[in-house]
Amino acid sequence: MKLNSSNLIIYNANLVDSSVNSKGMLAVQDGKILGVFLGEVNDEQVAKKIASSIFLEDKREPVCFDAKGLTLMPSFIDMHVHFRYPGQTKKEDLDSGLAAAVAGGFGTVVAMPNTSPVISSAGMAREIMKEVEEKSLAKVFQTVAITKNFEGEDVSEISKLSSEEFPVITEDGSDVHSAAVMLEGMKLAGKQNIMVACHCEDKSLSIVAKSYRARALDFMKKYGIPAGKVNAKTENVPNSVNFEIDGCLTAANQLLALAEDIATERNIEIAKQAGCHIHICHCSTAISMDAVKRAKELIKAAKTPVGFDCTVEVTPHHLGLVGTEAPYLRALVNPPLRSEEDRAFLVEAIKNGTVDVISTDHAPHTQEDKDNGSPGFTGLETSFAVCNSVLVKREGLSLNRLSQLMSENPAKLLKLNSGKILPGYDANLVLVDPDEIWTVNPEKFYSKGKSTPLEDKQLTGRVHATFYKGKQVYSL
Repeated sequence: MKLNSSNLIIYNANLVDSSVNSKGMLAVQDGKILGVFLGEVNDEQVAKKIASSIFLEDKREPVCFDAKGLTLMPSFIDMHVHFRYPGQTKKEDLDSGLAAAVAGGFGTVVAMPNTSPVISSAGMAREIMKEVEEKSLAKVFQTVAITKNFEGEDVSEISKLSSEEFPVITEDGSDVHSAAVMLEGMKLAGKQNIMVACHCEDKSLSIVAKSYRARALDFMKKYGIPAGKVNAKTENVPNSVNFEIDGCLTAANQLLALAEDIATERNIEIAKQAGCHIHICHCSTAISMDAVKRAKELIKAAKTPVGFDCTVEVTPHHLGLVGTEAPYLRALVNPPLRSEEDRAFLVEAIKNGTVDVISTDHAPHTQEDKDNGSPGFTGLETSFAVCNSVLVKREGLSLNRLSQLMSENPAKLLKLNSGKILPGYDANLVLVDPDEIWTVNPEKFYSKGKSTPLEDKQLTGRVHATFYKGKQVYSL
């Protein structure tokens, strides 16, 4: 049963954010956390008695929610999703995208503008955000493209944007090819205090990589190997064909690694000149992450121009999977799944504080699109479980640190009043069982996109309920 009340008590919970890890209860009023009680409260009447001193003169009968000892955290914030709306609703639409978001424990997402048509103006973005607001399931920041229609030339719309309404702009799905145009765009963004999120990829190299991928896909189609299905049977495929497919994909990935590394260095240097906050999207290589680390060290030492800042995100799939050999080599995504050395470097970058946030790069596709080579995975509904499995259970990070990466830090970057369990913060919350083991079945996804390299994989950590502004919007 989903709960909808102005006054809500969540008791018998383990409260976790970046700094708190304690048994306790929350009192929520009109969408805000009104009070936090630390200590064991597993009886509804006791919870009501404690809450009565918090609600004071408010006589409205509160709804009580028994968390049954599970872990209550600030809901997650995803700075990188593709909802495919408008124009690509076979892949995803607002309803399916939002349903996937809340099922994954997300209260806020940042939607990319590579839609049909490309979101190139404030007016277009506002229309989408208005539609989302009416659904009252989660908050969506709809980003606007850096250049009009992704044509790589006109950046004039940036000067019309406010940072409060549009904290992020991006050309995600590609990069701005011209360094001169990128410099102009970043200068405008810097003046408006708007973050520029960069899909770092040198276009000239990615074009060559695409030709290698196309050759591999031709072989896969010929021998009936479905793209994006890592558990596809290949026993009857000649070894020479498997060798050719994997050789082509390896060549493509090597080029795409170089493309990422070159573009990351370029975009950071342009942002320095422009006095702009650059946010590096889905960083996947050790070389690119090292470039970010060096930029952060310069900022910390105050040896960079005023206004320059650099933050970085990593994805669950780059933290959890290695793509140098089949079958994961054949799980097409941009940037590709990398080597174990790269993966380990990303994990270390989380441990040493270089990484700011974890974002999904949720990229739903139809199976037909995947067969034709569309890169990307569905990620919202598996994000917490992958991160909990890899970072907490395997790498020894605390759940507090994971909350910081998935909630507090992105909230700060987006200037949101959420991401912490504190009085006065938005009651955007997620109830999880960090120890529950479950098997990924994409047919049960709320997202229209069913392609995931995690199919049939066992993960640890599951979302049981999501609350948005104090209203329960998802239950397992």
